[in-house]
Amino acid sequence: MLKTNKIYSQRAMNIHRSGPVFWGWYVVFSSFVMLTVIYGARYSFGVFVKPMFAEYNWPMTVISLAASINLLMYASGGVFSGWLLDRVAPKWITTVSVLLTTAGFIAASFVKSPLGLYLSYGVLVGIGSAGSGTVACTASIGKWFLKKRGIAIGIAAMGIGLGTLIMAPLAGYIVKSFGWRVGFLCIGALTCVVGIVMSQIFMGRDHPERYGLQPDGEALPPNQSNPHPHDGTVEKPSLKPILADPRFWLLVVCNMFAVMTVMMTFVHQVAYATNNGIDKLEAAATLGFIGMMGSGGKFFFGWLCDRIRDAKYSAALGFLLMAVGMFLLYRTTNVFMLYGFALFYGFGYGSLAPVTPYLISDRFGRQVLGATYGLLTFFATGIGGALGPIIGGFIFDKTGSYKSGWIMNAVFLLIISLLILALKPNPKEG
Repeated sequence: MLKTNKIYSQRAMNIHRSGPVFWGWYVVFSSFVMLTVIYGARYSFGVFVKPMFAEYNWPMTVISLAASINLLMYASGGVFSGWLLDRVAPKWITTVSVLLTTAGFIAASFVKSPLGLYLSYGVLVGIGSAGSGTVACTASIGKWFLKKRGIAIGIAAMGIGLGTLIMAPLAGYIVKSFGWRVGFLCIGALTCVVGIVMSQIFMGRDHPERYGLQPDGEALPPNQSNPHPHDGTVEKPSLKPILADPRFWLLVVCNMFAVMTVMMTFVHQVAYATNNGIDKLEAAATLGFIGMMGSGGKFFFGWLCDRIRDAKYSAALGFLLMAVGMFLLYRTTNVFMLYGFALFYGFGYGSLAPVTPYLISDRFGRQVLGATYGLLTFFATGIGGALGPIIGGFIFDKTGSYKSGWIMNAVFLLIISLLILALKPNPKEG
């Protein structure tokens, strides 16, 4: 039996070491492509709002509720998918999730009532995206890399910004040329083809240890066989000690407030800019610029995490840049200042995707990265993300302006930029 296991590990090692490229980089490539399509498809929903309003005359709040449901389902589904990722090969989770997402977009093309929109785009696309989005991709990458974890996750996360830049204009062209129903169908078809191909070809392996490798592609010493040839894990993943660890809840608080500012800003920034006399098209274009700067930030902060003593300093820098951006938004009176806000805020916002899973893996281990990141996403996105737009709207209704909301965001971001520095390392790391 031991001989059989050794032979299996050697064969697997040969498979994944054959050629110049470590298999983990294929996982990075697949994740990059999937995040480009999945997030690009989700973030293109705004393209469909006006055409649906024009056809059915549903109130904007009724249509927008579908996006809120989508966000809540995404956050809730992330908990379950993260738990599964620590136990099942990612390709099955991402494949099923892609199929759910596809079904949601296709069903959305046939809706004739708000309820249909809520069930299709809200529930199906939301849950489907959870199993093929950042939780699934970063958790998968984090198990293949240690020394290069930051840069690997950062490269993959750049797909989110690229998707925003590509998919929204593509969806806009299709909707303008063929109608919003065809637009949903085309996005669903693209998601299905790209997602399944990436999942089935590149996401079939879970842990490098299963194949006689260490993270980053390093081979085990010649006289050392894989101590866990069957499953490649050190121990059964458990969340109990993590839930009892104050460091987890510190990460929850910091990310929850950060995402709250992100969603408040994304939803209300354009309205604020136009209220200050900035052209609507120019105001909307800054959202794409934020996405572009976010892509650069994802790469930079991923790179930085691999080169400094503790990734918490990367997180603090990211929060600080976001705070500077919020202050510039508060002072914005022209389009140049608006782009200044987008530069600082977007670049800092880019830190969230690579730094958060890096910190989780660093503090709690690779084997529970999926479940831990999924649970954190529930609090950060499901609670913080959902509250952000509501709080922004409430502030405007009460004061007639968003300025106090931007100051509030800046203060929160400054506080968490200091608070994250209290995140203690593992005892063995000193």
